Amino acid sequence: MPSNSVPRLLDDATLELSSVVANNAMNRRRGLSGVNSYERDLGFDPYAHLADRLNDGSAVTWIDLCCGSGRAMLEAEDRFEREFPDADVTLVGIDLVDHFHAPARTSRLRLIAASVAEWRPDGPADLVTCVHGLHYIGDKLALLSAMARWTTPTGSFAAHFDPQSIRHGDGSSAARRVMAEFRRAGVDYDRRRHRVSAGGPRTLSFPAAYLGADDTAGPGYTGQPAVASYYDWRASE
Repeated sequence: MPSNSVPRLLDDATLELSSVVANNAMNRRRGLSGVNSYERDLGFDPYAHLADRLNDGSAVTWIDLCCGSGRAMLEAEDRFEREFPDADVTLVGIDLVDHFHAPARTSRLRLIAASVAEWRPDGPADLVTCVHGLHYIGDKLALLSAMARWTTPTGSFAAHFDPQSIRHGDGSSAARRVMAEFRRAGVDYDRRRHRVSAGGPRTLSFPAAYLGADDTAGPGYTGQPAVASYYDWRASE
């Protein structure tokens, strides 16, 4: 028996027009460090993580999906400019809504208004993040799989994720299937922080066909309205 009645499911193009997705405020004020920050939510300091690599003479690239206002990326740009003025640094922030806090000041940073479901990087990154952004994505499993592939051999990815937001076609939870694939691929899930992460590129293979998304699913674990994603797990098995 299904655990929930199945709502009308939206395709990605329709979902991106939803007020739940296009006007969400989850990542509008979050900075790089401090009380309301990437450092606090991710459990590590992205700037320090990348600065360690620069100290070894390496070039670094950070891709941040669903970057919101881009404040964290703008603050990172400023710090890299002051502390590593001659280093090879690439910062890329992508968000559906073009409400960036300020324009980029240097060529090191690109703030891009685009659908993260369609955007693709120019090359692999040392760090790929998505801070509370997957809550608003339709095909969450496709984006997770892409993020896991985009890292360099020594890079890593981290994203907030709620396994309960993944549903079977009948509305029941598919969280166990998702967690089983994480374990198979060597991907870590921190239940306390609701964070999925891994070092190095990983191959996530979810035997599921995406059916659509529900923007009326109600609040997720953050207390904010979120999107539930529906999949047919038998279609690809």
